[in-house]
Amino acid sequence: RRSGQYTMNHDHSKKIPDGASFDRSGSQDSLDELSMDDYWKELENIHETRGNNHEERVALVVKEPDEGELEEEWLKEAGLSNLFGESSGDSLESMVLLSTLTRTQKAAVEKRVETVTQTMRKKNKQHQIPDVRDIFRLQNDSKGKVCDGSEPSTVRTSENKSEIHDGTKGNAKLLYSLFYFLGTDEQKSLLEDMPSLDTDINLEISFAEQAANLKDSSVGKMCKGGGGDTLLLNFRLPKDKTGTTKIGDLAPQDMKKVYSLALIELTALYDILGTEFKQQKAVKIKTKDSGLFGVPLSLLLEQDQKKVPGTKIPLIFQKLIAQIEETTLETEGLLRIPGVATRVKGLCQELEAKFYEGTFNWENVKQHDAASLLKLFIRELPQPLLTVEYLKAFQDVQNLPTRKQQLQALNLLVILLPEANRDTLKVLLEFLQRVIDHRDKNKMTLKNVAMVMAPNLFTFHGFGSKTIEQSEFVMAAGTANVMRFMIQYQKLLWTIPKFIVNQVRKQNTESQKKEKKDKAMKKLLKKMAYDREKHEKQEKTPNDTDVPQGVIRVQAPHLSKVSMAIQLTEELKAGDIVARFLSQKSGNVQTLKREEVFLYEIGGNIGERCLDEDTYMKDLYQLNPNAEWVIKPKQS
Repeated sequence: RRSGQYTMNHDHSKKIPDGASFDRSGSQDSLDELSMDDYWKELENIHETRGNNHEERVALVVKEPDEGELEEEWLKEAGLSNLFGESSGDSLESMVLLSTLTRTQKAAVEKRVETVTQTMRKKNKQHQIPDVRDIFRLQNDSKGKVCDGSEPSTVRTSENKSEIHDGTKGNAKLLYSLFYFLGTDEQKSLLEDMPSLDTDINLEISFAEQAANLKDSSVGKMCKGGGGDTLLLNFRLPKDKTGTTKIGDLAPQDMKKVYSLALIELTALYDILGTEFKQQKAVKIKTKDSGLFGVPLSLLLEQDQKKVPGTKIPLIFQKLIAQIEETTLETEGLLRIPGVATRVKGLCQELEAKFYEGTFNWENVKQHDAASLLKLFIRELPQPLLTVEYLKAFQDVQNLPTRKQQLQALNLLVILLPEANRDTLKVLLEFLQRVIDHRDKNKMTLKNVAMVMAPNLFTFHGFGSKTIEQSEFVMAAGTANVMRFMIQYQKLLWTIPKFIVNQVRKQNTESQKKEKKDKAMKKLLKKMAYDREKHEKQEKTPNDTDVPQGVIRVQAPHLSKVSMAIQLTEELKAGDIVARFLSQKSGNVQTLKREEVFLYEIGGNIGERCLDEDTYMKDLYQLNPNAEWVIKPKQS
């Protein structure tokens, strides 16, 4: 074994002992198989680069949160802050969200509300503090057990309702409404429909529910450290007739709901698997407000968008990847062999001065130097690309019992990343896959690339490491495995699970019902119910008769044929409809290419959703009969 340095903070560097024994229990693969040499060599290169950088830089400080603070922040992030505190009057969104949760998701929320409640009581905060039992009926008497497979319990009795303490009538009504919603939520277990193949990823059932079922069944007993699940399986997504939903396919208002549900689901999954999930919090520090390296990602994009409106990836990041690819991806040791440290430092300074002026001479940049600059850019971000909040959760993925659960957790974590971080990570992973595609020539296999890139994404300068050397080796192997997963299954990781999309649909339906009830009440108060109902009926009648049963009206304002009635059949797909419109050509309208336009599902129980071409339209129509259908270019 190579002797080198391993640290998360170069001020506390450690030497790795020769011939150190590795504890394989914490990683899914033998470290010998993975050959850790590339990992440690990359760390040596990183420390050498930092050693040559004499500028003082302030390490990011990660704040240790007070008791209950994490949980309070978690509830805010999950869109449930109005369950406690002074804002507890604005209840509609929380009620709707809670009404769609699974058993395990409810248990995760219940656990955090209980902690916040206890903390508030200790601190004698002067707000409404609901008892956790007033938000959820406890699903069983055993406190630590979060899921017993029982049906949701019925609405509480009037005696129990009177136990709500210290609250105004408004808050009592809020909590009673919450009981009502939760009591009528029919969360049926679909676990008998789980796919038989181990390599299938089931996106229709909550991941935490799947884990709870596996944990409770004697057949699916899980062992820490993988328990035989050691092969890098070829996971796949079974075809969904209503279409696969990718990140970027949904409208912002629905993505906000997806974020809340993904956070609750990830927490529920970690709870079931006995892994601690804690979002880290960074103390604000002074960072560079201009330049290229060491500039916050959001600020960098802000200045780049002034040059190239609408750009979602930092221009320097795009250019460095283009520069590496311009030569050839067949260069042996690409990404592994570092550029000359002093030359890389000089190029870095020159880029800072000349990049935006357009006077930098890219012909002087050797390929290995460009690769070193790309990795330097990632490492020098003031906050990690995987974010301070979720870096530890990404690292902890290695501790989950099975490969499938690790993949499920990564899927949810990718959804939780801020858009700028997620978009930049996607471009990076796509580039790494292109490097791997040339492995026969460049000798950079998936394992090699993961080994080299893991230290750049996971060993962040702001997190001091005081762990013992043994656990450092385990973490190194684990994060390299996480990196492998992120590269190999990137397409799957950018998919929004169907069960979450269905929960969003249910939230939208519940909100619409509530809005209709509120509107009806206003009509009664204004004594205008009769006139308005009559007006609405008059508006609805033409639509009902306009389109016959089993036919949808598709609009295409950007195409020659702007509207068409389409007969739904069992085999009709979204791609067929787009092709039918594009075949109707006219000289008056600018021709759009097939890959530039998509069919959208708009309204009904979804805000807006871009459909993949293999979506079976009849199945989707049955899921959302009130939607409108529009063909248009995808907004970048």
